[in-house]
Amino acid sequence: MEMRTSKRLKGIGEYYFSHKLREIEELNKAGKNIINLGIGSPDLPPHPDVIKTLQEEAAKPTVHAYQSYKGSPVLRKAMSDWYKKWYDVELNPDTEILPLIGSKEGILHICMTYLDRGDEVLVPNPGYPTYTSAVKLAGGKCVEYKLTAKNYYQPDFDKLEERKLKKVKLMFVNYPQMPTGHLPTVKLFEKLVRFARKNKILLVHDNPYSFILNDSPKSLLTVKGAKDFVIELNSLSKSHNMAGWRVGMVCGAKERIEEVLRFKSNMDSGMFLPVQLAAARALSLGNDWHDSMNEVYRNRREKVFELLDLLGCKFSKVQAGMFVWAAIPGEFTNGFELSDEVLYKANVFITPGGIFGTAGDKYIRVSLCSTEEKIKEAIERIKNLKPNF
Repeated sequence: MEMRTSKRLKGIGEYYFSHKLREIEELNKAGKNIINLGIGSPDLPPHPDVIKTLQEEAAKPTVHAYQSYKGSPVLRKAMSDWYKKWYDVELNPDTEILPLIGSKEGILHICMTYLDRGDEVLVPNPGYPTYTSAVKLAGGKCVEYKLTAKNYYQPDFDKLEERKLKKVKLMFVNYPQMPTGHLPTVKLFEKLVRFARKNKILLVHDNPYSFILNDSPKSLLTVKGAKDFVIELNSLSKSHNMAGWRVGMVCGAKERIEEVLRFKSNMDSGMFLPVQLAAARALSLGNDWHDSMNEVYRNRREKVFELLDLLGCKFSKVQAGMFVWAAIPGEFTNGFELSDEVLYKANVFITPGGIFGTAGDKYIRVSLCSTEEKIKEAIERIKNLKPNF
């Protein structure tokens, strides 16, 4: 029997890293020993107290039942306190926060909650590929807005205003911006909220990188009146080395949280309580934790700068997040070509910028989620390729 996939999958390919990791696995089986500098998956563990909390709570006999669809009150309170401490944003833990099984699921939940077929969504180029996939899966139409180094990777509001925006319901924004690492300003956030208010668009701010190599974490919800037009996603994956734990959150006005919950409550049955309680412990960590993590990333970044200099790339040294975004040298057609050259000849994987949109074609992105020793080894391997560059 021939089985056809649904029309909603038309134009939706397998996630780039999903198939690339399989290719790398096959290369490793062939003895290539690939150094992976492409994936943003923290290689460091969570704080010991977080793991201890998970162990102790999981050993209790009363924690294995279904949990509230809205998440544990303990976790919601911890999320509220975290937002107040670090962003100076007041959130009602009972009505303005919804824990997620990772913020990636929240992107799809939001699209499924608000989009009907034909509704338009402004998505950044370059930007996180999941924005585009989620919009298409929900039946919406992606309308790209280009981000450029010349404009500091900020939206060109004049060009956006020239578009027909009546069908636009959502706009995805992401600062510190991924993949470019560009930091936001208060002025930018104010412009975004004014734009959303004027055009009656819901801003979806994806904010998982604000603690990595960034001394001034910011939330779009700090702007006066933002809750009327902003829903913000956040995550413990990067900031607390808990990517595999799948703990995220969506924050916003009570009405928005209730609307998203209507969809989400039909998709899952809540998060394992010990994971929630351990996440709450993680959110209580102070400056010492973030400082120690950032010292590691800072040292790794210096070695990545050295690697990129070796490749002849150009880049800004003022980038936040766990990646470095760099323009490729002129002898390469695009980032895919440079990435393949390094992968197949030096056994080092670097992400081509083109996976984040056409505006990333002339770029590559290097992850900081490998040890200094691995990055140094990658440098030595690439040195042997130097005549090819």
